[in-house]
Amino acid sequence: MLGKLSGWDDTIVALATPQGIGAIGVVRVSGKDAISIVNEVFPSKDLAKQPSHTLHVGMVVQNTIPIDQVVISLFKAPSSYTGENVVEISSHGSPYILERIIGAITQEGARLAKPGEFTQRAFLNGKLDLTQAEAVADLISSNTETSRRHALQNIRGGFSSILKELRDQLLSFSALIELELDFSQEDVEFADRSRLTKIINGAEHTTADLLASFALGNVIKNGVQVAIIGKPNAGKSTLLNTLLNENRAIVSEIAGTTRDTIEEVLNIDGILFRLIDTAGIRAHSHDVIESIGIAKSLEKMVQADVVIYLFDVNEISSEELQVVIHEMQEKNIHHLLVGNKIDLSTEEILAAKFSNIKVLYMSAGNKKNVEVLKQRLVDEVIGGKLKAESTVVTNARHYEALRLVHQSLLDIQQAMQLAISGDLLSLDIRRCLHYLGEITGEITNEDQLDYIFSKFCIGK
Repeated sequence: MLGKLSGWDDTIVALATPQGIGAIGVVRVSGKDAISIVNEVFPSKDLAKQPSHTLHVGMVVQNTIPIDQVVISLFKAPSSYTGENVVEISSHGSPYILERIIGAITQEGARLAKPGEFTQRAFLNGKLDLTQAEAVADLISSNTETSRRHALQNIRGGFSSILKELRDQLLSFSALIELELDFSQEDVEFADRSRLTKIINGAEHTTADLLASFALGNVIKNGVQVAIIGKPNAGKSTLLNTLLNENRAIVSEIAGTTRDTIEEVLNIDGILFRLIDTAGIRAHSHDVIESIGIAKSLEKMVQADVVIYLFDVNEISSEELQVVIHEMQEKNIHHLLVGNKIDLSTEEILAAKFSNIKVLYMSAGNKKNVEVLKQRLVDEVIGGKLKAESTVVTNARHYEALRLVHQSLLDIQQAMQLAISGDLLSLDIRRCLHYLGEITGEITNEDQLDYIFSKFCIGK
């Protein structure tokens, strides 16, 4: 397949470790000439005569001038990440040394790799399907245990196996229907319509579940925006500092101290919460700077995935809180009502004052019920839907293609109910197979691949 695309017969080279000084740096070389090219700069051994998956110590040279003593990792096709000959050169992590090694390799005929080109070759050589290849990028960029776990599951084929099973079932029935068309004058039926109906119904439920999981997948991949909103001096900055366990925001008893939004990231149970401390909201302010801050707070409130409306339980009436609730509901804002400064009141007073209103009570200053608030945030966005081995859609491209798959399955269902002819039913099934193929990469084009892999880092 590589030979059909321009430039895919070249041998490529790139730095596989991050830029900057480190103990070790790795230069990766891949292509049919990778071994012969590296041989030219590694006179210590003839790598062509060495077995695959072996390590070799020696000097890398350029024009007979030694550059560094290195360890060569040798992987011969097809037993490598890309499916091609791959050589990885581990040297000391000086940026200058690594640049010299890459220069020596390119001097012998390799070219610099494009972003994601190693993984793209792995896909084109059948080592990974497209969903697994994209999961590689997700794994590299994962920054929580949850995102790491789900990316690794997809690399191991969790998502692919579901799609493959569906595709195989549709292909088998499509073949039987095509066979019926070949014997149309014989009035025979090879495809069991009742079984096809059962398969299509099951597939429709599966794709519907996958589509529904995207909201959760977006949380896993991108985190949750949480805006802390409330009146001046409700304790918003104190709450932010308490959640972060550091003095990030300035705290004082002067109302209006926070004039701009402050954003920080908090990892709770493997989910990233992007906390936004906002300027206190009040009806009238003659301070121009404070007014700008209030406008920003209202903007963040609308944009947030979850709003914590923080209020001083000693300074607000039940009627005022009901107005806030009504306004939040009118704007369809997902919110939590959090009553602060309970250390200055009693449970009996609070129960009587805010009866029939669902409030989480806490004292941000004394760190009381902070852990309860954290768990409540997780419950609001996860709601028990996250399971260790569950398949969750985190990729927007997959989501859009799955929407088309789902619509195609609905069309097939309708066609079955109307008992339409086999040739029209076959077209519906082919369209569904086409959209499935776009997800896994059976159906793609060079421009689409270039776009997908351009978002990868260079050495991967």
